[in-house]
Amino acid sequence: MNKIVTTAEPDKEQAELRSAGRAEASAPTWAEGLWTAGPKRYGWLSRLRSYFFIDPLIWAYTLVLGTTSLLCSLFDRSGRIQHKLAWLWSWLIVKTIFSPVTVTGMEKADVFRPRVYAVTHASALDIPILYVHLPFQFRIVFKSELLSYPFVGWHLKRSGQVCINQQNPAASIGAIKSALRSLKSGVPLVIFPEGGRSPDGEILPFLPGAFFLAIKAQADIVPIALAGTFDLLPMNTYHIKCRPLEMRVGEAIPTAGLTLRDTDAVSAKVKAAIEALHGAPTSRV
Repeated sequence: MNKIVTTAEPDKEQAELRSAGRAEASAPTWAEGLWTAGPKRYGWLSRLRSYFFIDPLIWAYTLVLGTTSLLCSLFDRSGRIQHKLAWLWSWLIVKTIFSPVTVTGMEKADVFRPRVYAVTHASALDIPILYVHLPFQFRIVFKSELLSYPFVGWHLKRSGQVCINQQNPAASIGAIKSALRSLKSGVPLVIFPEGGRSPDGEILPFLPGAFFLAIKAQADIVPIALAGTFDLLPMNTYHIKCRPLEMRVGEAIPTAGLTLRDTDAVSAKVKAAIEALHGAPTSRV
């Protein structure tokens, strides 16, 4: 009997360890999509739906509404009509991709104050999600490479968006003055502090010019984390993997009284806030 007990206990202990090991191995990482219960498989039916239904519709929306936006820009240089068209384009895309978005913390976004909204950027579909779920007119700070994209680049240039070299913001004096006028007139700015899309879903280092405008305008910075968009549509693919998404809005970070010497400290504070939003408990698939 003693031998049986002695043999059984280690076996039981080893089984528990193996079980715990499997649970740990299957625990989701942020790179796989922290807001999922684990990596989800998408087969050939998902690819067919994306390539032959979702993608063609998105291109059609872009062609029709992009052309309309360009025509409207001849009569309205304020960008307000173009923003409404961008909202319609985004709404159609969000409805087409079968990916419901849960928004939390939006009450922290004061629509009556000019603010800078710092958003993570892991997918080309981040922008449609922002247009649909930010309930106010805004302008986007974008990198010059986007100007080479048909319709998208033309819309950005003609609708009052702001093209700034985030690595060297001082080289974009004209755009900075335009952005500051926009903020002071009450129109918020949306900025992607990573400078571009993340290639692996991980948060990239923030560029030094990301908060240049906020400090110059003494505007509060609102951190926003978009969840699940990397798994929805990573870089270098047209396979849209329909899945639930989340948009989490954090507490505003003030810049009143700060100078450009505080840029690094502000950047670190905003990055920590966004990482905390990513680590918060979320809904499961």
